[in-house]
Amino acid sequence: MSSINFIGGEKGGVGKSVTSRILAQYFIDHSRPFVGFDTDRSHSSFTRFYEGFASPVVVDSYEGLDKVVNGFEANPQQSVIVDLAAQTLAPLSRWIVESDLVNLLTGLGVAVNFWHVLDDGRDSTDLLGTLVDTFGNGPNYIVVQNYGRGSDFGMLLGSQSLGKATAHGARVIALPRLHEASMRKIDAHNTSFWKAVHDREGPHALGLLERQRVKTWLANAYAAFDTLPL
Repeated sequence: MSSINFIGGEKGGVGKSVTSRILAQYFIDHSRPFVGFDTDRSHSSFTRFYEGFASPVVVDSYEGLDKVVNGFEANPQQSVIVDLAAQTLAPLSRWIVESDLVNLLTGLGVAVNFWHVLDDGRDSTDLLGTLVDTFGNGPNYIVVQNYGRGSDFGMLLGSQSLGKATAHGARVIALPRLHEASMRKIDAHNTSFWKAVHDREGPHALGLLERQRVKTWLANAYAAFDTLPL
């Protein structure tokens, strides 16, 4: 099975790029071929952390977005990760609808997954409803409660937006929180999660317990990912 994974949320700072990086590491650790695309022109953190796997793409250009799916003809077994910048739903939806992308890829046996990464604020929950209203029954929806960006998702769980999403078969997962000091060290040195776990002697290596916390954090995220159509 292969998949295309649009990692979005429309709102900035909710953890879209971190989710993309974890999914990239998940594919690497499971020996799953994939390519990644980074639509964030200001930060490009997905490209920085997984150079060699991800490259930039212009989301408001059909020619640019076409590159995201062109590889499926030559390599239908590979998966794709698209790290979406904030406020990209409008140009992305036009490209998807006019290209009849969901039906095309479904016919090729590719799962089309829209990930909606949330903090615990009202706007993240409301934007989930907008996403489902935009694409309806076509794709799979993956709702990510990011505990690195919030602690109380009660607003989401009782919302009309989540009701719409679950009516379309949405899967709801929790992304656990990683200790802030460890995440800051990883981000400061553009370290992949694999290197964060395994590097013991480098100048930016994490300590023993820090490495163990990252390893446990990844294992918990992977357990959630194992339930998804990837």
